[in-house]
Amino acid sequence: MAALTTAVVLLVAILHINFMILEMFLWTRPLGLKTFGMSRQKAEHSAVLAASQGLYNGFLAAGLIIALLLGNGGYPMLLFLLGCIVVAGIYGGLTAKRTIWWLQGFPASIALVLVLLGHG
Repeated sequence: MAALTTAVVLLVAILHINFMILEMFLWTRPLGLKTFGMSRQKAEHSAVLAASQGLYNGFLAAGLIIALLLGNGGYPMLLFLLGCIVVAGIYGGLTAKRTIWWLQGFPASIALVLVLLGHG
């Protein structure tokens, strides 16, 4: 896999590790409140849901890293995970906040295209 493709997939994984940290550990803290534009009360009421969502983001990041370590054997896994992230980014961008597309879906789309081009 080309270095650019690997770097972009790693960037997507790092983004998801950051999402995990924000959602699992910083949701009710000042950075989490500011990032998600929520009151402390709303954050505390949704903290369990956010932690679950953060856990899934961590799984996505781990999966991307494992797929990269597998080399060409990880190609189907990369396609699946990046496809899931693109769909989640589109859905989040349409239903929750437009920036979700730009922070989650767009980078994953670029990675997905690079993976497809590099494996053709």
